[in-house]
Parts: sequence; structure tokens; C-alpha cells
Amino acid sequence: MSELKPYCISIAGFDPSGGAGILADIKSFEQNGVYGFGVVSAHTYQNDNEFLGANWCSFEEIEKQITPLKKYNITSAKIGLIKSFDVLEKCILLLKETFPSIKIIWDPILKASAGFDFHTEISLSKSILSNLYLITPNMDEFGALLLDEKENNILLKGGHKDAGKGTDTLFFEGDEFQIIGEVFDKSVQKHGTGCVLSAVITAQVSLGLDIPKACGIGKKYVENFMLSNNTNLGYHTK
Repeated sequence: MSELKPYCISIAGFDPSGGAGILADIKSFEQNGVYGFGVVSAHTYQNDNEFLGANWCSFEEIEKQITPLKKYNITSAKIGLIKSFDVLEKCILLLKETFPSIKIIWDPILKASAGFDFHTEISLSKSILSNLYLITPNMDEFGALLLDEKENNILLKGGHKDAGKGTDTLFFEGDEFQIIGEVFDKSVQKHGTGCVLSAVITAQVSLGLDIPKACGIGKKYVENFMLSNNTNLGYHTK
């Protein structure tokens, strides 16, 4: 009988295409050696290049999904698409109350790649920031959220950079690291790369890795994901 895998959880939107959101997270968890639980935060109407809208889950609906999972020792969590910063804060506090030692990775999604805005009013409380283990914004999200790299662990994704495109910058415990990917065609695009990256990091944290090592593995995984085929929907392989 094989050894039991660590448990982790994703709170994210349901993307019918499977390229992003909770389906992509669970695929990433499985490929990275952890058992993943999924909590739906929204039902979205989209494919790999078109976003038509979302039907949001209230905090009460999210809470009902999380409560039965308290029997498991869930060690890390990824939070993706969420209705509001108020719901985000409540979810974080619920996770901390239910699983006191849990490490929470937040992948802020302010806008869909197709141009749909999710959040126009930013309200990040100290309660949110103090309970996050890692935040994984792109350049636009980093600027909009006014994040302080001296106060939080932040993986600044490089996909939206003008210079050094594709190189991520990690701010971890006061130090700065450059996470440089292998050379590949920068014109290659895939739907859901941000979701996949944060999910892989979450899985690796559950396996006991520190953030720099987890981010490095996540970077390599996403590169393989992007190069897996010539469509906008990637395949999950290690």
C-alpha cells in the first residue's frame, strides 16, 4: 500500500474549459503528488479565449463546502477567483480557524485575460495580508494592490513585464530572488498559467518545500505546460 499523500485545498472558480480555475488546480495537485480538495467560489461562463460572466458563490455557500473537510489535515490552500475582498477575508479566517497550521497562497485575479474586470475597488485589510503565506500577482495586480514586498512574501510573475519578460521575482523573508525560466518561445501562450503556477506551489508547500524551491518547481512545471501542445489549452505533465 502506498504512503498517504498530503492534503491541500483550492478555493477557485469553475472554468468549463478546464484550462484555469479549480479544474486546473486539481490537475496540478494530482501531478505534484498531493491529494487536492476543491471548493467552488464561482461558476464561470468561458472558454480558453472568451469570458462571458460569472455566477458568484456567497461566503455561506463556500463555508458549507469547507466545513465537511475539517476531518482532514489540510496543510496548504490556494485561493483564486473570489467574489470580493470581504469574502476573501472571511475565507482566510475560516481556513485558519479550521486548519490552524495551514499555509495560504493567494493568486489575486483582478481581471480575466479576455478583459473582464472582477474587482475595481481594492480593499486589502491587515487581517488578509497577515494571514497569507504567499501572494502571486502579475505586474498589473502588484501595482493595483499596492503590495509591500517588505511585509509579505510575494512572487511577482514576469509575464507582463516589458523588460525581462518571463523572469519572475520572489520577495521572501526580506530577500529577493530571480526565478529565471529556461529558454523557450515567448510567443507561446496558454490559458490558466497563473492558476497552474500557484497550484503547483501550493502542492509543493504541502510536501514540505520552502517557498523558493516550490516557486522554482512551479516555474518549470508551467513551462512544460506551455510547451505541451500548440493550442491555448495546456496538458499537465511533469
